[in-house]
Amino acid sequence: MNQRITKSLVWILTGFIAFIFIGSGIFKLVGGVKTVEMAQSVGGRSNLIILAFLEFVIAILFLIPRTGVVGILLMIAYMGGALAVLFVSGQPFIFLIIIQILIWITGLFRFPELGQRLLNNNRV
Repeated sequence: MNQRITKSLVWILTGFIAFIFIGSGIFKLVGGVKTVEMAQSVGGRSNLIILAFLEFVIAILFLIPRTGVVGILLMIAYMGGALAVLFVSGQPFIFLIIIQILIWITGLFRFPELGQRLLNNNRV
């Protein structure tokens, strides 16, 4: 595939994932019936505000090329925690698994050195 097309696809995926995180943070702050239910499951409204702030910070780190690797790793960790919460509470979690896969794919294409570090069998 052409390198220009690959770069475009990677930045489209990057924007999509950042949009999901920022949208989720806004949803947690704005509220609604679902937000009240979510607040009860995570320990209250103050915890929901902290999670929203955390999602904003992670999305910003993810978008900045210099801090993108840190952002990717924080996203993966955050989504792992979200998956655990949904799994334990018996809620559907397939959407989060799809997002997690997209984060990994984006990270491996956007930062090839990350893939080399994680997938290389040669120990130095």
